[in-house]
Amino acid sequence: MLKNHPKGLMTLFFTEMWERFGFYTMLAVFVLYMDEVFGWDDSVKGGIYGMFLALVYFTPIAGGWIADRFLGYRRTILIGGAVLGAGYALLALSGKDSLWLFYTALGVMVIGNGLFKANISVLVGNLYEPDSKFKDVGYNIFYMGINLGAFVAPLAATWLHAHFGSYNAAFGAAAVGMLLSLLVFEVFKRNYMHGDNGQAAGESAHDKPDEERASPEKERGQIMALGIIFLIVIFFWMSFHQNGFALTLFAKRSVVVHDLLRPETYQTFNPLFILFLTPLVVMFFNWLRARGKEPSSPAKIGIGMFISALAMVIMIVASFMGGDADANNMSPMWLVSTYFVITIGELFLSPMGLSFVSKVAPARMRGLMMGGWFGATAVGNYLSGFIGKFYSQLPHHVFFGILTVLLIASALMVRLMLDRLKRASDGA
Repeated sequence: MLKNHPKGLMTLFFTEMWERFGFYTMLAVFVLYMDEVFGWDDSVKGGIYGMFLALVYFTPIAGGWIADRFLGYRRTILIGGAVLGAGYALLALSGKDSLWLFYTALGVMVIGNGLFKANISVLVGNLYEPDSKFKDVGYNIFYMGINLGAFVAPLAATWLHAHFGSYNAAFGAAAVGMLLSLLVFEVFKRNYMHGDNGQAAGESAHDKPDEERASPEKERGQIMALGIIFLIVIFFWMSFHQNGFALTLFAKRSVVVHDLLRPETYQTFNPLFILFLTPLVVMFFNWLRARGKEPSSPAKIGIGMFISALAMVIMIVASFMGGDADANNMSPMWLVSTYFVITIGELFLSPMGLSFVSKVAPARMRGLMMGGWFGATAVGNYLSGFIGKFYSQLPHHVFFGILTVLLIASALMVRLMLDRLKRASDGA
């Protein structure tokens, strides 16, 4: 699967793996920490959860701009990683009697993630030639690194809580994960340096002759296409990030209590399925490509939206079958099945979105536009918390029904705009 891919891909794979281990170890217990330590109700937890995730994914817009204009991708990533690790360490020291430290830690993590997140995704694309047919698959492989870290994270969080009796230990482990990420990134930097602020083969975007840059009209078309995708995927992330809110609360209140499956442990299934399904999805795309039938990147995004809607349909059925009662009477398989289906949708959507941005974004603002992708994620994350406030106020089948309708509408919107999106991608 790694044939025809640059060495730097695996360096960035493991860099992102350890960074995501830290983030998802923290996120696995974030809502539960607020619930048990501070005793806040769902409305307060939902507001903080949504706002935090929104800011975490909104600040990469600024981080991408800083890398484009001033520091370069590598230095921005290094600074961001160090700040992010410091935020995890502060969170590990917080508690009921030090609420100010809790909020300070959240702010520090937001800044660090903003500097880190978009720029490492840009570096992945910069490892490839502009017209490389392997870029989509490269982002699929990179996405496996994200989810390898995310798979281990909830297991580590569960074990640490059981062993130490405190969620703070998980936050400390997140800081260690960030340190390992920075070590990999720095020790093996020779493998990716040709892509630092280079749009092709190490060429600096700011040194590129004016005649080689896209015309203003072409750039406007590219930015318009990206804006359309950004608006549409908001509704995917609003639904997907219920894994840390509504689906976690469903696990805690509606699913039969199981010694091996704590509420936070269910989040392990999504990255586990990513690891198993990514090679199959890559093989499927390769099979279609060999026959000239591979969908375009935006078409894959639309398919992913529709598949994700099917995952919410499973939760509607589960709610009708007894989940609405919050009586710990439901089989774990309802949640496992939901995670399986939404993971397939994610594989069609998220890595393809990163690849689409890398292909379409004007060279001189690639970091900024990649930040825009995460900005769309930010809006979706905020809305995940906003709508999550109503999880306890609405029958659960109604809650998941709203998400289903929004996802189907988004899939239809991609279909309606597909020709314009394909033109922007083909002309990139």
